[in-house]
Amino acid sequence: MTRILNTDHRIRRLCLIKDSQRGYTRSVLRRFSRRVSGENLNKIIDSKVAKILKGQHNSEVDVVLDASFIKAWSIRHPTDNQTGYSDADARVGRSGRSFALGYKLHLSIDHKTMLPLSSVFASANQNEKKHSLTLLEKARSILSRCKVKLRSVVADSQYSDSKLRSAVEKVAIPYPANHMKGVEGLLRVDRKFRAYGSEEQRKEYHKRPPIEAVNSFLKTQFSMSNNKVRGLGQVAFYALCSILCLVLNRGAAQNIGRYEKAVSPTYFNT
Repeated sequence: MTRILNTDHRIRRLCLIKDSQRGYTRSVLRRFSRRVSGENLNKIIDSKVAKILKGQHNSEVDVVLDASFIKAWSIRHPTDNQTGYSDADARVGRSGRSFALGYKLHLSIDHKTMLPLSSVFASANQNEKKHSLTLLEKARSILSRCKVKLRSVVADSQYSDSKLRSAVEKVAIPYPANHMKGVEGLLRVDRKFRAYGSEEQRKEYHKRPPIEAVNSFLKTQFSMSNNKVRGLGQVAFYALCSILCLVLNRGAAQNIGRYEKAVSPTYFNT
């Protein structure tokens, strides 16, 4: 960023840096992130999301939940294989089909517009069920502020929890194979991601793929996978910056009427 602020005239203009001035140094940028804090950055994101939701004029939305792994900038501790050496907050958790040291971003989105609604950050060893209600209540709060109804909740089997199911009228969450054995007609998904259950349940569950795309966009297009900070607070702040970029991109696409460019930062970079 410090190099870009010295060479990119567009970004210098946005940051109100005059031609005769030098770009912000690393120490200035570091102080800025500390002063803003993750809590205030969350408030900024919420205000932008609320503005976009009001501009969409949707009466109801389907909320999709999912967790995304963020790799820690550390190696494992030599005496404790489950924790980080230079990052004490990092823990070993599932990353795809393997295990790695890092954190998890628990995210909720509007399935139709792929707009992020709420987020929760935790160590990678913590189960999705532990943060599902917090994630849902944050999404419900911002929807109620915009007078938008939460129609249904869609998630994978890691979010299969009785408390979450009772908190929403309509839920499309598969039951794990070891839950409710012998009960027919329940929504289930096998190892090849084939869904079984009623046609209505399967149709609702097939609204889940957009959040996979959002997690991919955050990592590849908005640099969330390029984590070079340590500690839960710093990692959360860095990931929130990526989410804010995605939200601003979505708002810019809505403002110019090019909704198909909602997750395309390269379109606005030309």
